[in-house]
Amino acid sequence: MADQKTMVALLFGDVVGQPGSRALFLGLHSLVKEWRADVVVVNGENAANGFGLNREQVQQFLSLGVDVITSGNHIWQQEDLRGMLDSEKRLLRPANYPPQVVGHGSVVIDKKGFKVAVLNLQGRQSMPNTDCPFRVGLETVERLRRQTPIILVDFHAEATEEKEAMGLSLAGKVSAVVGTHTHVQTADEKILGGGTAYITDLGLCGPSRSIIGSDVALSITRQMTQMPIRSQVADTPPVLQGVAVTIETATGKALSITRFSKEYAI
Repeated sequence: MADQKTMVALLFGDVVGQPGSRALFLGLHSLVKEWRADVVVVNGENAANGFGLNREQVQQFLSLGVDVITSGNHIWQQEDLRGMLDSEKRLLRPANYPPQVVGHGSVVIDKKGFKVAVLNLQGRQSMPNTDCPFRVGLETVERLRRQTPIILVDFHAEATEEKEAMGLSLAGKVSAVVGTHTHVQTADEKILGGGTAYITDLGLCGPSRSIIGSDVALSITRQMTQMPIRSQVADTPPVLQGVAVTIETATGKALSITRFSKEYAI
């Protein structure tokens, strides 16, 4: 209700292939119940067999109770999704693509009487060229803060240095900065100065015994031979990884951040 003093946000790492979708189906409701979560944000970046996501998956995730779907550099790989990027405001692409690009980089949703903003940004180190995520991020946060103090940022980036810099540049201005993209959950969750929750990478929702979600044998062969072998999503028991962030509703300040990793039997 609108008079509650705190709210809980669940933020999940990149969904990888069918195992990632299966993990959400198996575990999302129980995690929402366990944490008494008020808002759910999922990065759907690799749901379509590791490369982007499609219309059907967007509808599936939203029907499961996901409030906002974020993404990254693979968002453009499923052509049937591009028309949906304009019409479905709960599906985000990184905000620091050029302004004429289709889609939305941020959204403000109403949850239990509160306004919650979600901002999606993409890094530039070892990533495709985009506008400056720091400049775009600060400008967008300034605009979003006119509507709500509760702001969640998914920074889809490769380099830890860039992610930590983003966290500290937005410290005290947003409720949380969470990294995505590497599929490896880090153990550096913390509350930065000013009440901003931070983690370098949420991890993945996908196959548990894999190499960043891909088949182990194929990935090792590619490294040993340097041949252009296409990755395949591993078929192993699925895992859900992410964080739960408790936020003070009046100020938007994070009070705690807790990392989780849950594996499910096939």
